[in-house]
Amino acid sequence: MHAKKFFSLVGIMVIIVMVLSACKSSATTEAPEESAPVTESDLTIAGVVFQDDQFMNSMVQGFVDAGEKYGVKVVTANTNNDQAKETELIQTYMAQGVSGIAIAPLSKDASIATLKEASDQGIQVAITNMSISDPSFLAGGFTSDDRSNGKIVGENAAKFIQEELGGTAKVAIVDFDDQLPDQSKARYGGFEDGLKAAGVEYTVVAHQSSHLQEDALAKVTDMLTANPDIQVIFACNEGGTIGAAMAVKQAGKGGQVYVFGYDGSDQLTSMILSGDNILIGSVAQDPYSQGYRAVEALAKALTGETVAEMGAMTIVPGTYLGIIDLDAVKKWRTDNGLD
Repeated sequence: MHAKKFFSLVGIMVIIVMVLSACKSSATTEAPEESAPVTESDLTIAGVVFQDDQFMNSMVQGFVDAGEKYGVKVVTANTNNDQAKETELIQTYMAQGVSGIAIAPLSKDASIATLKEASDQGIQVAITNMSISDPSFLAGGFTSDDRSNGKIVGENAAKFIQEELGGTAKVAIVDFDDQLPDQSKARYGGFEDGLKAAGVEYTVVAHQSSHLQEDALAKVTDMLTANPDIQVIFACNEGGTIGAAMAVKQAGKGGQVYVFGYDGSDQLTSMILSGDNILIGSVAQDPYSQGYRAVEALAKALTGETVAEMGAMTIVPGTYLGIIDLDAVKKWRTDNGLD
């Protein structure tokens, strides 16, 4: 073949290849890209608590475990009982564009107002450890109920009174009305609800406010001296319960005066397991479930699943821990990392 004809033929072939390539490239460029659906791995949820104790640490573990279950990233923070810090944290999360916030708020006013701002920006919100009157903006609200938990203790105390004290009792109450009166009154009101529902005949012969262990120890010691006929003591929080049990022990009234309490902790459960027959039982709130269910609700809401708890407050019942089932007390300790 003549050289000129050969090179002309090669040139024509090169042009044809270039045209075909350009057409293919143009077709690829013009084809619309499909947006990938939002998956759990794309989501970040902030889990916020307000203090560093067993209760809140258990709640944080619930946040984290639910995140792992549903494949979402969970970042945690602690406001350290500081309202200004809480507000700053929420605003920071808003600026960062997190997908959701699971939080144990500090205030029904300031905290909720800021969380509603986050909700208005499209951030899903779930709260724990607090009940609010208008939860309509929430993916879910999860809390214990003071009166219901108090009643759980009252019901178990009633069984004890019926079986061990002949169905009647002289009762003393250690409250924390001086600190949080509404919460305190709900707890001992629930305790009395439980006694009444069971038909127990009882008389409240002493009533003192004390939420700290050492103060409760001193006040219950005085109560026992002034009212030697006391048979049952109900204390409304951890400090009061520990102080009451210590006072009974120091007064040498084990087996005569029986303590029922509120909260679950290392020291309280150790007292129940001690065998001294003083702290008979206490109701432990369930912060782990509150935290877990909050993140679970957020993960579902953010991926378009139906959330049964959407826009509502859900009560997470407490767990009664007592001498009637020591194996359950031991399991609770194991589950909470205490053994």
